[in-house]
Amino acid sequence: MPIPTDAPVPHRTLLRDDVYRAIRDAIVRGQLAPGEQLRDQELGAWLQVSRTPVREALQRLSQAGLVVAQPGKMTRVAPENPELIRSARQIAAELHALAMDLAFDRLDEEAAAEMGAANARLRRALESGDAEAAIAADDDFHETALARSGNPLIPDHLEVVTATLRRTEYLHFDSVRGSASPDQHVDIIAAVRSADRARAVALTRENWAALAG
Repeated sequence: MPIPTDAPVPHRTLLRDDVYRAIRDAIVRGQLAPGEQLRDQELGAWLQVSRTPVREALQRLSQAGLVVAQPGKMTRVAPENPELIRSARQIAAELHALAMDLAFDRLDEEAAAEMGAANARLRRALESGDAEAAIAADDDFHETALARSGNPLIPDHLEVVTATLRRTEYLHFDSVRGSASPDQHVDIIAAVRSADRARAVALTRENWAALAG
């Protein structure tokens, strides 16, 4: 298994969540490709941790559909699953729409400006072909509503499905580059500024429903 080398892990003891995020991000970015075998010992050496947090991370990733474990045999990065991607889109669309609805009364001009700045970064990243910057900017755009939703459980539930969708974007970024998402974001911001809650919620749902389609 080739260990990612472009983003070395700091030389320190990692928390369990850090181990999970490091392996998750390597899978999402395609550094650990679909079908690739995952060995506890190699991952532990890369992250400088024991096998226990690695195994815990792989179990969480299995629950998220990013890893396929065969008890007593081997663990591999899960292949892309169109049905799982479709299900993830549905859940993400509804949770982000809920976050928009809950946050709407707190989305002032400052929030709209934050969304606008993130969307400008997204557009530039798509034009330049920078997958990582594009996905980070898209996350920033939607984080504005998530952070103001007042419901801390929404991000926790989104964690499971968002990784599946982001991996699809990384693996097929050439098709994502022509995404209409920046234009959809402009419409969402306009709905926020015109105090049209129903339209902002509906547009947010549509934006995620079309992601990685």
